[in-house]
Amino acid sequence: MPEAELTVARPEGRVTPGKAVKLVVWDLDDTIWRGVLLEGGGDEAIEPIIDVIRRLDARGVLHSIASRNDEALALRRLEELGLAEYFLAPQFTWDRKSEAVQRIAERLNLGLDAVLFVDDQPFEREEVASALPHVRTLAADLAAGLADDPLLTPTVVTDEARRRRASYREDEARQDYERAFTGSNETFLHTLELSLCVADAAPADLLRAEELVLRTNQLNSTGVVYSARELEALCASTEHRVLMADLSDRFGDYGKIGLVVLRTCASVWRLKLLLVSCRVQSRGAGAVLLSHLIAQARAADAQFEADFRNTGRNRPMQIAYRFAGLRELRRDGDIQVYGPPSDVVGQIPPYYRLTSMLS
Repeated sequence: MPEAELTVARPEGRVTPGKAVKLVVWDLDDTIWRGVLLEGGGDEAIEPIIDVIRRLDARGVLHSIASRNDEALALRRLEELGLAEYFLAPQFTWDRKSEAVQRIAERLNLGLDAVLFVDDQPFEREEVASALPHVRTLAADLAAGLADDPLLTPTVVTDEARRRRASYREDEARQDYERAFTGSNETFLHTLELSLCVADAAPADLLRAEELVLRTNQLNSTGVVYSARELEALCASTEHRVLMADLSDRFGDYGKIGLVVLRTCASVWRLKLLLVSCRVQSRGAGAVLLSHLIAQARAADAQFEADFRNTGRNRPMQIAYRFAGLRELRRDGDIQVYGPPSDVVGQIPPYYRLTSMLS
């Protein structure tokens, strides 16, 4: 089952297909308010757009800004409108809009194909589309309909979605701390007080698990899509375990960031799917999960194997396999089956505190 696609009408009437949008980058002048702020405009807010921003934020869609404006003046106006808190990593620059969009995506660790750029100027939209062909663009006068697009309206909004913006704010504090830190990377990770909890998925976790399946592309071992109903059936199976991983640190709770689908029998534990949110890629959580699974399989006198299928976007997961000591054993069609050499026991880094219900 392919990832859900979003279609938005472009000004010239064509429909642009693509993957679900995770981030909307907004222009300001004649997009969120009428007129040009630096020329005395901006007094009249465009209320339907403000409503869209708030509604999408409540569903977990992120927002940012790419604007040629005075930063202090623009932020003051956004504060007056009650909107400043909604925008992450805003860019106020006279550089090309495409450069601003790319910086925002990098800062938020999102793929460009998950970004929608909204601007009233055709020139700006074309510049972004030309420089960043994976980024979709939309005319500002069409943006009021975004909140009604069913592909921007999940069936169920998870707790993680509701607090996604707050989570990214915590990430900003982490990034500021990391940039100011002068010691080694390992020392830095020690100071974060990382805590990982691994447990069987509960019924209340399955919608979040499905959301992770649909949203996670880079740290995804096979790209296989499981629905909440399919995961529920696997939870009931005597031959499978479905696990969820929660991560927290000194700055707050990342929430449920990992999903494991594991087929178990007396002699072989085979990892059918491992997903880890890209937000925690730099924390090495994928390799920690793998090391823990290897150790638990050894404790159960079982051989550990892990499936990997190249999706064209998931090389970071293949790297995590190798960091965990896994090596390719064989190929089953388009599946590469990895396993640990006998001398790999699955050690957890000392800067992680691990709590596990897996036995």
